[in-house]
Amino acid sequence: MNQALSRTPAPDDNRDVESRILELARSEPELGQAAVAERLRLDGLQISASGVRYIWQKHGLETAVKRLQALADEAGDGVEVLTENQRRLLERGELSARLARGETANDSGGEPGGDSGGEPVERRQVILTAAAELFSEQGYDRSSIRDIARKVGLLPGSVYHYFPSKDELYLAVHREGFQRVLGRVKAAAEEGSDPWDRLRRACEVHVSGIVEGSPIDRITGHSLSFTGNQELLAKIQPYREAYEEVFRDLIKALPVAPGTDRTLLRLFLLGGMNWIYLWYREGRRSPRDIADAMVEMVRRGVTG
Repeated sequence: MNQALSRTPAPDDNRDVESRILELARSEPELGQAAVAERLRLDGLQISASGVRYIWQKHGLETAVKRLQALADEAGDGVEVLTENQRRLLERGELSARLARGETANDSGGEPGGDSGGEPVERRQVILTAAAELFSEQGYDRSSIRDIARKVGLLPGSVYHYFPSKDELYLAVHREGFQRVLGRVKAAAEEGSDPWDRLRRACEVHVSGIVEGSPIDRITGHSLSFTGNQELLAKIQPYREAYEEVFRDLIKALPVAPGTDRTLLRLFLLGGMNWIYLWYREGRRSPRDIADAMVEMVRRGVTG
């Protein structure tokens, strides 16, 4: 597995694609198969999302957890080479493996002060995280309860014990995601010194969640339009409206040139941030740098 991440590019087109996929497995292991396929398309290399998964499986890298573990193994420093968010993702993967083995919190120490009744560790949360990963990678329509159960080593019936349908699971992922980011964005904005600084701080939190956050954080932003299920989108809309209301208020407070369409300004800014996951490359610019630059460009454009 470590040799797979270290492979150097080969001359022919197929090997170029494979080498690029392995390169991204090392540099951005959290990217899903659809995002990797789109990244390669932007680089002029053609491959489907399922083709990306085939290459991953060929090298034993078909899950983000396996890619992170390979990266840690290759570096020789263990998890020290990983970011804090990557470590948390790896820990969640280990929880899933424990669930698959039927272990409980007490089997490996559990959380201090945790339940001593031997209940499986954070099973509902593990299911939510796995569902968010699959919804993000494959889309809502192509992800099944069976797929989600298989990812965490459970039977489908165990997933239905917590969520009566795939719709309810999808809603639960978004509900939790919006609640998380809503609290963080509000707290960050309150620390701002002026309207533009408050908007900048809110955007920093939004961008950070999309490119560095958990699968639940990331799906909240960029996957809302990935399902054509209008009934489901209508159920998500109240959570999205509550979140966008924060940005609506922030933009309403901005000192801008007369005639500025604040609605378009809000949609333009949120839309731009939500698609960052497609082109973001860790190490070039931090989420803060990106958010600051976007807000500054907007400020210059609407203040004359």
